[in-house]
Amino acid sequence: MLSLALLYHDVVPQGNYAASGFSLPGADHYKLTQEQFDKHLQAIAVVVPRPPVRVTDDNWQTSFLFTVDDGGSSAMRVADLLEARGWGGHFLITTNYIGTTGFLTERQIRDLAVRGHVIGSHSCSHPLAMWNCSPEHLFAEWSDSRGRLEDLLGTAVVVASVPAGSYVAKVGAAAAKAGLAVLFTSEPKREVGQIDGCRIVGRYGITQITPPEIAAKLAGGDALTCWKQKAFWNTKKLMKRAAAKPYAAFRARLLERG
Repeated sequence: MLSLALLYHDVVPQGNYAASGFSLPGADHYKLTQEQFDKHLQAIAVVVPRPPVRVTDDNWQTSFLFTVDDGGSSAMRVADLLEARGWGGHFLITTNYIGTTGFLTERQIRDLAVRGHVIGSHSCSHPLAMWNCSPEHLFAEWSDSRGRLEDLLGTAVVVASVPAGSYVAKVGAAAAKAGLAVLFTSEPKREVGQIDGCRIVGRYGITQITPPEIAAKLAGGDALTCWKQKAFWNTKKLMKRAAAKPYAAFRARLLERG
């Protein structure tokens, strides 16, 4: 089974990266300006003739999947722009941050669901190195966040995404145990895996330096463009794991000061 998913984060006004989502070292790299995002959507629409599909659709392999991580408040603008084209998306929510500065409120999350977008979990606390978490911690991250969203929406939540590109098999196993049916990772790949009935779906990541034409090629499944991102991601993954512990300690200090 194959899929093709794009990974976006926040969309903010020029120079105001703190307007939505996490204000942590490295987070701004994944935030697009409103002008950039508009150009991305325009370019994708030219290359891909069909609107994006959702994992809740009967056949979600007929086009690409549009996903937005973190649950930043800019998701409302993103949803407006998607809907203007007749598109639907997946909004993955870090539940511990619901209602805090820069993040979606409960009312906004309900609104997104009513408007036809897929709501899923992005964990409770957004661990930077999930591969270092115990099985018990991983299960709690998935089951507690899923429970919070289900209580909020009154419907089943079976979709989630892994924070910070930190997927390993035990992360997927914990997601399956928590009752999730689809788990998005940050690994740029089209092959859909499976662990204990939970589908593991890779995604092609978009950053503020991704040109619109590259985003369009990724959405269209251009083989060379997809291969280049996978090669780069594999190199970056090794570097991130080496730096994970010192970076996590630094992040914890920042949160304590905040």
